[in-house]
Amino acid sequence: MIRRAVRDPRWYEITQESFVLSRRKMTGLLAGAGAIVMTPIAAQAALQPDDAQTPEELVTGYNNFYEFGMDKGDPAANAHQLTTTPWTVEIAGAAKKTGTFDIADVLKGIAVEERVYRFRCVEAWSMVVPWMGVPLAKVLSKFEPNSNAKYVEFTTLKRPSEMPGQRGFGSGIDWPYVEGLRMDEAMHPLAIMVTGLYGKPLPKQNGAPWRLMVPWKYGFKSGKSIVKIRFTERQPRTSWNVLAPQEYGFYANVNPAVDHPRWSQAKERRLPSTLFSPNWRETLPFNGYADEVASLYASMDLRCYH
Repeated sequence: MIRRAVRDPRWYEITQESFVLSRRKMTGLLAGAGAIVMTPIAAQAALQPDDAQTPEELVTGYNNFYEFGMDKGDPAANAHQLTTTPWTVEIAGAAKKTGTFDIADVLKGIAVEERVYRFRCVEAWSMVVPWMGVPLAKVLSKFEPNSNAKYVEFTTLKRPSEMPGQRGFGSGIDWPYVEGLRMDEAMHPLAIMVTGLYGKPLPKQNGAPWRLMVPWKYGFKSGKSIVKIRFTERQPRTSWNVLAPQEYGFYANVNPAVDHPRWSQAKERRLPSTLFSPNWRETLPFNGYADEVASLYASMDLRCYH
C-alpha cells in the first residue's frame, strides 16, 4: 500500500480517481457477460480484428510535437522541461461563460473514459492508442456557447523558455499553434480531450496536461497542451492551413482518395514497423470511423474541402 501525506489533491489525481471509479463500475457491469470492454460502443465497432494496441514506448517516444523539436524523438527528450502545474485555460468568444479557469474546475464532474482509437498521421504512419479523456462536448457545454458559435478554435501553449522548438524557425509555424473544428464536429461523441494514456496521466511529450483527439482526422488537427478555447462565428485560421494550404486543409479528414502533394495517402504504416516488416495497410476512409461521422459531411465535396 502506498501512503501519501495529507494535502490537497492535484488536478491530475482527481482525473485519475474518476477514471478508476468509472472503470470499476464498467468492469462490474460487464464481468457477468464474460468480457471487459473499456471502449464505447461506437469506438469498439470501428476497430478491426488486427488493430492491436501500439506498444506504450512507441506512443510516448515517437511523436510530432514541434514545440520541442522537429525530430520524432525530440519531444520525449525535451518535454521534461515543461511546467504543467498549475494550468489554466482561457475561454473566449460566443459563449455565456468566458474567462480564465483552472483545469481542475473545467474537468470537475466529468467522468473520464478509456477509448481505444486509431491515430493517423498525415505522414502516413499510424498507431492504436488507449486514450483516457473526457468527451469534448461535455467540456464545451460547460461554457454555454450561443447560436453564433459555428466553430471552436484551440490555441496551444507558447512558452519558448520551456519549448526549445519555439526558439528557432525549423517548422515555419508562427507560434502559438492553432487548430479548429466546426461546432458539430467538436460536439460529436467521438471527439475527446485526452488526459491520459495506458492508465496513466498524459505524458508531457504527448500533450500534457490535456490535448484534443479527433480520431477521424489526421493527427495535426489534435492540438496539444491547450491553453485557450474560443467560440467563433467564422472558420478559424489554423496553423498548418495558413502555412501550407495546398498541403493541409482545414477539415483534414482521413481520405485515402486525396493524396498529399508529396506522397500518397492510400496506405499507412502501422507502428511498430521495421525495414523488413514494414506493416503497410490500406488507409480507411475517415480512419475507419465512417459509419459514425460521414453524415457530418454528406453535402460536401471532400476533394475540395480536404
